[in-house]
Amino acid sequence: MAVPKIIGIETEYGIMVRGSNDWNPVSASSLLINAYLGADGSGARNEKSAPIAWDFVDETPGADAREFLPLEFALPPEVETHLVNAVLTNGARYYVDHAHPEISTPECADALSVVLFDRAAEMIGVKSMEAARELLPPGQELVLYKDNSDRKGNAYGTHENYLLDRNLPFGQIVTGATWHFVSRQIFTGSGKVGSELPGVGAQQVPYQITQRAEHFEEEVGLETTLKRPIVNTRDEPHADSQRYRRLHVIVGDANIAQYATFLKVGTSALVFAMIEDGAMNLDREYDDPVRALHQVSHDLTLARPIALKGGRTITALEAQFDLLEQAEKYTAQRGFDNVGGDAVGRMILDTWSQVLTGLETDPDSVASKVDWVAKKRLLDGFRERHDCDWGDSRLRALDLQYHDMRPDKSLAARAGLDRLVNEADAQEAMTKPPEGTRAYFRGRCLEKFGDQVVAANWDSIVFDNGDEPLRRVPMMEPTRGTRAHVGTLLDESDTVAQLLEKLGS
Repeated sequence: MAVPKIIGIETEYGIMVRGSNDWNPVSASSLLINAYLGADGSGARNEKSAPIAWDFVDETPGADAREFLPLEFALPPEVETHLVNAVLTNGARYYVDHAHPEISTPECADALSVVLFDRAAEMIGVKSMEAARELLPPGQELVLYKDNSDRKGNAYGTHENYLLDRNLPFGQIVTGATWHFVSRQIFTGSGKVGSELPGVGAQQVPYQITQRAEHFEEEVGLETTLKRPIVNTRDEPHADSQRYRRLHVIVGDANIAQYATFLKVGTSALVFAMIEDGAMNLDREYDDPVRALHQVSHDLTLARPIALKGGRTITALEAQFDLLEQAEKYTAQRGFDNVGGDAVGRMILDTWSQVLTGLETDPDSVASKVDWVAKKRLLDGFRERHDCDWGDSRLRALDLQYHDMRPDKSLAARAGLDRLVNEADAQEAMTKPPEGTRAYFRGRCLEKFGDQVVAANWDSIVFDNGDEPLRRVPMMEPTRGTRAHVGTLLDESDTVAQLLEKLGS
């Protein structure tokens, strides 16, 4: 039986200081986060009124699921312990990752919760920009972009994470995930003007479906910044390693359309559940997955056949319709318990069907749900009004402006995108954790006992209970520590000593 699909998203935001020709992205990212932590109450604090720091004790980004050490040129990302790295009371992590501010949502028990906390992360970004403005010289403004490319050949990530059964053979994960990741671009792509491949101009690729596809060069591997693989092999479960693995997915775009985010994580959760339960057809493989990834991104018709091993072909739409049919049969027999329950599960299937049908018959009909379609409609309107072609530099500027996180500047805010989550709920989620995972325990402890928390990470919290030695409370089971599990215990504990005593008993 498939394990519950606990899910999270890590988003690296593009950053720029407008009004300055001399700025450093690492310093700007640090200023942004510190400004938010200093001005807002959602950053948990210790007794010295400093943000509670991330605990790096369990960080092992070099562990490889293939159970061998990576080659010299396949280096894992460096763990940057010296940069700003804070834990928020909603259970999220807010930190500087290389040259970008990054927000990792708390662990969520279903796709709809992921959308809620992803929207909360956007709102945290907006509040951060407002707080940073007060610290910058007159005429300067720090701006965030929820995108994945600087249009100069550099990409930054939006990573997804899924809880999987440790006993599932990794080869099956690779086969099933690759089949889905290559084709799901048709609804997860956020759109991009032109191409960043060397020698490819606007005539060959005037506009494409995704921002990330062209930056992938390998089928399977450990890297996340160079020679990016379609399936990442990082084996860092942040949970009981005997029972679970965390599939670290680096191949998706950052989405502003909430339905696109919902489909991205919802369909993937269903696909991984099917693989675990042996209910997915793993007999077909792309002849060249990396080439297929690029090809799907470049094909706005969604009709170009993709070569399969053995000589057959399939379109991305056909592959997704086939996966939808398999998911409908699977859930009819097994139900939706492992993807968050009936309501969310049926919503995934209904939205999946609606969007695929719309893309097949009239892509503009799903412009309110799919970023690349919404953006293209805006750009097409500009091209008509100004009689310009895809090589016009103004289109690249508008492309970037779609992702501008300033509410009064964002083109996405004017694109008529449908919302899945209530803004008031998202505002509450900026400071309150989800109730259905261990993030609830983390967030409540930070909120209630922040002055006695030394550090925290995904799978443990370290408390300072006065004269006693520091106490680390492990949280190796992502499905425990929920409100149902520890809510009453936390409510009835007035001190850390009482909490630790109750936990011990």
